[in-house]
Amino acid sequence: MSMLRRFIASAALAISVAAVTETTVLADGSSCESLAVLKLPDTTISRAEVVAVGAFTPPVNPQAGAGRGGNVFATLPSFCRVVASVKPTTDSDIHIEVWLPAANWNGRFQAAGGAAGANSAVAGGINFPALANSLRAGYATAGTDNGHEGATLAFAPGHPEKLIDFGYRATHEMTVKAKAIVEAFYGRQASHSYWNACAAGGRQGLQEGQRYPADYDGIVVTAPANSWSRLQSWSMWVNQQANRTQAGVIPAAKYPALHQAVVEQCDLLDGVKDGIIENPARCHPRLDVLACTSGDTNRCLTPPQIETANAIYSPAVDMQAGRTVYPAMPPGSELGWAALAGLTAPYYAMETFKYLVFHDPGWTPEKRPINIGADVVAADRTTAPITADNPDLSAFFERGGRLIQVHGLTDPLIVPGDSIDYYTRVRAKVGEPVANGSVRLYLVPGMNHCQGGEGADTINMQPVIEAWVERTQVPTTVIASKVVNGQTQKTHLLCPYPQEAVFRGSGSPDDAASFECRIR
Repeated sequence: MSMLRRFIASAALAISVAAVTETTVLADGSSCESLAVLKLPDTTISRAEVVAVGAFTPPVNPQAGAGRGGNVFATLPSFCRVVASVKPTTDSDIHIEVWLPAANWNGRFQAAGGAAGANSAVAGGINFPALANSLRAGYATAGTDNGHEGATLAFAPGHPEKLIDFGYRATHEMTVKAKAIVEAFYGRQASHSYWNACAAGGRQGLQEGQRYPADYDGIVVTAPANSWSRLQSWSMWVNQQANRTQAGVIPAAKYPALHQAVVEQCDLLDGVKDGIIENPARCHPRLDVLACTSGDTNRCLTPPQIETANAIYSPAVDMQAGRTVYPAMPPGSELGWAALAGLTAPYYAMETFKYLVFHDPGWTPEKRPINIGADVVAADRTTAPITADNPDLSAFFERGGRLIQVHGLTDPLIVPGDSIDYYTRVRAKVGEPVANGSVRLYLVPGMNHCQGGEGADTINMQPVIEAWVERTQVPTTVIASKVVNGQTQKTHLLCPYPQEAVFRGSGSPDDAASFECRIR
């Protein structure tokens, strides 16, 4: 028996040494090209190549990475780039990229959610900047074009499988294939898998948790576009409210005065004057203080414009059915109203109704205004593959999955009330004990859509979700920063909902240490 044990131990050691040797060879990028012959179901690998330090240029829109913080590709480390197409159905054409650090892999996989560029809510196209950011941080990473190219939903009519790919299947296929490629390259599986994305990418992350609970261990979603049919209906509704009469149209030049008046009325609700509304839900501004008294100027609102503003601050309600379709625009968001309340309806909402609801590429709001009742019901049905609104995350939580939601409180595109609604329904569905150990919501005062705004908008939730998943460190407070030209201008305390930051009574309002979390 002892000889047998020695033989087994020797064999195990030999296997272990071989595995380490193989991993070393693969991880240094020398065998990246061998991945070109890797066989995966429904998958064709068209390229497997080593990319030298700083040598990557996006195949489409070479300027895609030149955003806030400079060109994200210029200082990328060397990596193995795998390009593949996946066809789970005869009508599918999903493109993916998998990027693998040639050195210093942190052992984890992190997906690149969403699509890059304008109108990313409906766009195909791989999010190369997100890939670059994950790679630079040491993750193996992957992205997908969501099964189509171009910022349009024109691909969808007559192609139900493509709509399913766009809605949820493309991200799942990307995840499964990427994990297999990671294992083939490094000789071992990723220790943990994470999703961290905003808006359309947030919607995809919730789809993963709802439909494929084993794909990811931790999911962070910021301002997710999960309530697709109601979000697009509300977006059109806001535009209709803003343009219902010519006299009621609020010129963009008046938004600063409106914003200032609202902030002045609600700033002190948290106990300190810092130019930020801590909790817009408690803010009920009186707009009559802005009423024009001596001519129409950019510093005042006419009676029809006051009526328009009050309508925009109201939730979209289906009066016939007696239900709220979508929550209200938050006070404090006025500087971003042009996106929905301008003279032109939002593009992505137009695409939804043109191609998925009315099946009329020539449809315009002038041709047929949106009915917030019947048209929403139709949209619920026809956009079902895109919507990620199911609160039942029990399977995801049962296997140890963790979810963090983040939402800016001055977001004018996807309102924070929708994230609050989803969080509340998740807790009700899975029960308080499970929810307490599995999901958190952080609302960010003064932050717009994904980033920007007057508040602290730089937030790194990745170490928070990793500590929760890997070391069972339950999230408590988080510090957000306002960074301008590389310098931190202020910090602010973020509290797990329903707590909010309340001024302690002393200290600088620009210092997170001057606040504490309370339920009010």
